[in-house]
Amino acid sequence: MSRPLRIQYSGAWYHVMNRGRRREAIFPKKEDYIAFVEVLKESVSLWNIKISAYCLMPNHYHLLLQTPEGNLSRCMRHINGVYTQRYNRRNRHDGQLFRGRYKSILLDSDNYLTVLVRYIHRNPLRAKMVNRLEDYAWSSHNGYLSKSSKWHWLNKEAFFQSLTDDKSKRLREYKEFIDEEDSKEVVTIFSKRKAPSVLGTEEFVNWVKEKYSALSFKEEIPESKALIPDKEKIRFTVCKAYKVDIASLYGIRRGIINKPRNVAIYLTRCLRRDSLKEIGKEFKVPNYSSVSSIIESMKANLAGNKKLRKQVDKIKRDLQLSHKQT
Repeated sequence: MSRPLRIQYSGAWYHVMNRGRRREAIFPKKEDYIAFVEVLKESVSLWNIKISAYCLMPNHYHLLLQTPEGNLSRCMRHINGVYTQRYNRRNRHDGQLFRGRYKSILLDSDNYLTVLVRYIHRNPLRAKMVNRLEDYAWSSHNGYLSKSSKWHWLNKEAFFQSLTDDKSKRLREYKEFIDEEDSKEVVTIFSKRKAPSVLGTEEFVNWVKEKYSALSFKEEIPESKALIPDKEKIRFTVCKAYKVDIASLYGIRRGIINKPRNVAIYLTRCLRRDSLKEIGKEFKVPNYSSVSSIIESMKANLAGNKKLRKQVDKIKRDLQLSHKQT
């Protein structure tokens, strides 16, 4: 059986779901919920996606997200794959965690964004897991109630703009809206065994059919791909910044950190979205797990090292400038 077409384009909105195989728990412990949220945060930065709502239930999850770069398949492969790797390592398991490919519904955000935020956040209430949404820790509901900087990664603005233009009334109107019963239409749709691939008005559905019927199951290539720097340009710019030659990016000396190489690997991953295997081959790193470790170490160092952040930001600006000039 052929796989369903993933309709992808710059700015598209989706409701994404996945569950554990045989309906088994994918979040058996508190640490697992925390780990999945960390993967979501990473994905916002790494793949330039906007997550506007999530709810993690014991054996499945719901996400409401937008893809400014039209890269749903790539970022979901990262979310499911990285979480599975970390889950297996943490719980000493092996093999498949999820039932299969994630389910995604392309959304007409003008008409369904707000009701889907409510539907996703009210999952624990419908399942009778809590009496108040504030008592459920594993959804983005409390993020909508909070002004704390720890929620800055959550894209609340899209929802609030759809709800009201008056910023002073946002919190009150959100609380009133979320306390209302779910849309019967949405509940009916998600209670069916097979959900639609597109959810929207007749006009939106017809637009999707007309636009993508001619693609012959090929993904639309977002214009932003034209802005991706090539691998050689990244290596050249990093070497120029650190005043080293290209050959030094491939040297490995025991006990000595090769900072230029690590920066080049990190930027190749962030700016080009190349796979770990491709990056390992490019930089002569023997296995993809070592590439992953280098990237994770860079993230940690960037978070705590202001000088390194400035260096990397300058390299990014230089890459953008050189791209505009070519």
